[in-house]
Amino acid sequence: MALLPAALAGGCALHDPPIPRPPPAWAADGRLVPPDLTLTLPDGTRVPTRMWPAAGGHPRAVVLALHGFDDSRDAWEIPAPALAARGITLYAPDLRGFGGMRDRGGWAGAGQMVRDAGDEARIIARRHPGVPLYLMGESMGGAVLTCLMAQPDAPPGTPPIAGTILLAPAAWKLGPEAETVLRLLAATAPDWRMTGHELPVHVVAGDDLAAMRRLYYDPLTLRATRMRALSGLAALMRHAADDAPRLRGPALVVYGGHDQLVPPQAMADLWRRLPPGVRRDYVPGGYHLLMRGRSRDAVIGDVADWITAPDQPLPSGGDLAAATWSAQPHDGSDAPPLLLAPLDSLAK
Repeated sequence: MALLPAALAGGCALHDPPIPRPPPAWAADGRLVPPDLTLTLPDGTRVPTRMWPAAGGHPRAVVLALHGFDDSRDAWEIPAPALAARGITLYAPDLRGFGGMRDRGGWAGAGQMVRDAGDEARIIARRHPGVPLYLMGESMGGAVLTCLMAQPDAPPGTPPIAGTILLAPAAWKLGPEAETVLRLLAATAPDWRMTGHELPVHVVAGDDLAAMRRLYYDPLTLRATRMRALSGLAALMRHAADDAPRLRGPALVVYGGHDQLVPPQAMADLWRRLPPGVRRDYVPGGYHLLMRGRSRDAVIGDVADWITAPDQPLPSGGDLAAATWSAQPHDGSDAPPLLLAPLDSLAK
């Protein structure tokens, strides 16, 4: 298993590719959905955000959901209505550098992204006083929340977090050699772009063709990754891996048996290092985009039940499946062929 960023650099571009236009039959997949609201952060940054209110108007819980790398606020289009039907309101902001943010294509840094998540949690808590607040992150978003919830002292005014849900969190280390090469490329050619076509293998993020088609044609999806962002992601992943043993509060970590982006060895190492009491959920048919694949009903059901009935076994049987999977050896022989795919949106 290896990542060869120096070799991949030879196929890099200097400009973003055009947004693909879907054929007429799939025109809806290329729609631009305007944000439902804008969150204003303490530094004045305006964050486009989608929101799905709980059915009935009185939420049992509220979730701040952070998307993955090169994705956007639209990442939650499929699970959010199902969660809303269970009485759970979901807020989905764009992260800095992604979606409809003004710095789209840039990289704000792990520290800034973690601060943003804390600020957004405070804003949402003020909008829903007395309602339990949960954090949910997919891939890169899971790494951001791992770092946030590992902080020993929450900043003043931080609301209590009822629980954290990490979906295939990008919390693992590429290794010093790969990170060094990425840092050098980021320093010497920060705006070089990778599109995924440079990769020597085909990486599948999900198995639902309709969901992958929407991700590909969504105008908010980034189709080229700048070197500075790729290097920054690697650093964020390393920080999240280091912070994982200090994760505070109730947490649910979900992993799929067909994940081709987070290696099984990395997830097994993460699970071993998590604090006691963290729930593990293994979905044998799940791909990296767990809530957008064919196994999504199991994942969505587990998350909803963990929020509303945290002491009960997961309805999918994911507790037992996780225990069985954890007991198996994961020495790297079952890992995908790449250490890091540059896009969470390899969906074409």
